[in-house]
Amino acid sequence: MSERILVFYGSYRSDRMGIRLAHYCVRTLQARGVDAELIDAKAVDLPMLDRMYKEYPKGQAPEAMEALAGKIRGADGFVFVTGEYNWGMQPGLKNLTDHFLEEWFWRPAGVLSYSAGRLGGARANVAWHGTLSEMGMVVISSTVEVGPIAKTLDDQGQPVDAAGESLERSFARFADDLAWWTEAARLQRERRATPY
Repeated sequence: MSERILVFYGSYRSDRMGIRLAHYCVRTLQARGVDAELIDAKAVDLPMLDRMYKEYPKGQAPEAMEALAGKIRGADGFVFVTGEYNWGMQPGLKNLTDHFLEEWFWRPAGVLSYSAGRLGGARANVAWHGTLSEMGMVVISSTVEVGPIAKTLDDQGQPVDAAGESLERSFARFADDLAWWTEAARLQRERRATPY
């Protein structure tokens, strides 16, 4: 059975560089036989958090929120592709994730971060680990930091030069670890009586 992985990306900026990494992630996972789908927070365009999905009466959540809740519940795992804003989290991605809670439970998550600088969004990467754990996900220890992103991936999300080769090596390990945890979590969920 093919793993179902949702790849979340959260920049709302007009000149989004991180979308290169999101596309690279989806394409590379698909080449490994994974059923990977990009969830772009800007395209989903949920409002600033007022009510969580669970706070709506059944069947009354906004259509985009309802559709995304179903995708999250149907996924085996998640990848969060995040930029670093002032040493912190990307607000668009954080807003999207905060609309949900139980839907995330008992699934692994991995974090890919990027920046224009050499640290590759490392501070945002670390911040996401605690947040995703609090939301009920098992966050894998493998992470990937990409920076400077413009010197690692071209505008089509293709690796370039030595930085791109380094990304390919680190992403392979990341994807292996995510696959291990995805299988382990799926087996455990199948043993549980709860509908997560």
